[in-house]
Amino acid sequence: MKKRSITTLLIIMSLLFIGTSCDDYLDVNENVDAPDYVEGYLYLAGITQEYQGMYWDIRATGPLTQMMGTTSYTTFAQNYYSEGSDNGGEIWRVIYWLQGMNLENMINQSIEAEEWTLAGIGYAIKAYSWDQLTKYHCDLPMTQAFVEGLLSHDYDYQEAIYPQVREWAYLAVEYLEKEDSNSYGTKISSNDYIYFGDKAKWIKFAYGVIVSNLASLSNKENFTTDYAQELIECANKSLESSDDDATVTVAGGSEDAAYAAYNNYWGVYRGNLSRSYFQHEYAVQVFTGSVPVYDESTGEKTSVEGNSYYPYQLADQQIICDTLVNVTGHYDPRVAVKLATTDDPYYENIDNSDSIKAYKYYGGSFTSTSGPIGTAPSYYGRNATSTYTGTPNDGKGKWLYRDDAPYILMTCAQIKFCLAEAYWKLGDTENAFEAFKDGVEADMDFTANYIDAGTKGSAVGGDKITKAVFQTLASQYIAGPYVTGLSLSDFSLSHIMMQKWVALYPWGAQEAWVDMRKYHYDINYSGEYPSLNDGWDLTMIDQKWDTDETKIYKGLYLAPAQVQNRKSTYNTNNEGSPCYRIRPRYNSEYMWNKASLGSLVPISGTAANYQCSIPWFAYPGDLPTTNE
Repeated sequence: MKKRSITTLLIIMSLLFIGTSCDDYLDVNENVDAPDYVEGYLYLAGITQEYQGMYWDIRATGPLTQMMGTTSYTTFAQNYYSEGSDNGGEIWRVIYWLQGMNLENMINQSIEAEEWTLAGIGYAIKAYSWDQLTKYHCDLPMTQAFVEGLLSHDYDYQEAIYPQVREWAYLAVEYLEKEDSNSYGTKISSNDYIYFGDKAKWIKFAYGVIVSNLASLSNKENFTTDYAQELIECANKSLESSDDDATVTVAGGSEDAAYAAYNNYWGVYRGNLSRSYFQHEYAVQVFTGSVPVYDESTGEKTSVEGNSYYPYQLADQQIICDTLVNVTGHYDPRVAVKLATTDDPYYENIDNSDSIKAYKYYGGSFTSTSGPIGTAPSYYGRNATSTYTGTPNDGKGKWLYRDDAPYILMTCAQIKFCLAEAYWKLGDTENAFEAFKDGVEADMDFTANYIDAGTKGSAVGGDKITKAVFQTLASQYIAGPYVTGLSLSDFSLSHIMMQKWVALYPWGAQEAWVDMRKYHYDINYSGEYPSLNDGWDLTMIDQKWDTDETKIYKGLYLAPAQVQNRKSTYNTNNEGSPCYRIRPRYNSEYMWNKASLGSLVPISGTAANYQCSIPWFAYPGDLPTTNE
């Protein structure tokens, strides 16, 4: 769908309401086409709204994490990204251009004017944006990013970028905690589409950025000595409940909106999830407790006669739930909200828990809606291409796939799972377990917050479960064998990370991809990190079997793995390796900054396999200093 940036529009609209005369306004501007100076708070609305770009790039990370399949971004679904396209480059565009100097001006002007609240918000946004950017693209031009007059920009390595992100976050806290004598009126609250000027929540958010930043280092050899305690301290100052979740308010309006971009990128009206992206079979297996068992001698599944919905033998150990849906506490109701089903098309049983538990879910493959068992529907619940008019139709959508749904940046559940992982790495399983339970409960609250149930007897869209039924089933699940009833002796890192994966589905695909990369996709290798002939060869990834206690993502196998429905190969440029980073935006770096990009190590940014260069956050120690 065609994209329209609304940053300029929002700024211009805001300028119309400045309480000065036209003559006074024109006196401060020499440029006849645009103002030379804009008050700091006027940048804020546009800067926050540009976070829709995060959802643009989930087109890449959704398939990379097996949250989504796609018929559009098929190179990403195959774990490969080639040079020559801006696909997957929207976050780059957001941070360097759309936020870019607008954010720098807002921060600098606010500091000069001693507007500490606005400066603090600016630094919190900057820390978050750059944390997301470096996790996605890895090494970046940072020090020289906004230096005037440069025709090329040197790259900084993650080892320098990571602490800088945390420094900006701590600066955000420092400014937000300063006494601010300015009378803002509604200047901040009317332009802050995340927390509406709530300083306490912005402080929690800034601490959350630090937590997320440090959590990506959890598999480094010095995590427990250098990072874990800082993470725990910041987590205890960060998001406390789903009320603190960081979301960007979206106006919606469907066809009545003044601009299409006022609707959520995933909403029905804009059509971006209209079967070009669909739930992956792995997501269905995780959410329904139907991860199959594989014969380790052949990699094949074991067929089961007489059951078309579960045609294969299922693994004894399921992490999220199992198929005993009629046993109290075994059913995870998030499946009825986050995934799609074609069952109950007229919403007759949205308040009947037994009927809801009986819904069937199907996932597609990497690049086709046709999966190994059935066909993936659209995210709105129909196999047909979604529409917002006609009979039947999908209305304004459902859950986060709704025209007026907010964009999600960070949740309390995410922070709690980061905390649980840190405790686990320190060997403190009891505190890890408590944080794990808090995380599941917070994600249940988060999920419930955006349920917008359909109308009984009418096929006009909405969720196929009411909020009241969801909350009842959620309470039963939390009390059941997969959360509170899980014994401490059975509790594992898999429970933490797979529950986090579910909590991030699919809005947090970028963070889920961080976790998968830092644990090297559960590749079976020896030594410091996987490499050719030690984890993969030119035709196949050697992944840990689900029976391996050290495997984290049970049921996860990459496209060229050793199991049924996975025995394909990567593009030859990957040399057998999975993807570890997204290339920088083509029209920026490969057109104008190629020399700087080419100097990167251990794999040059101009090499055919640069996308396979393992980032610093995933190395156990220091980054190699020479090219491979």
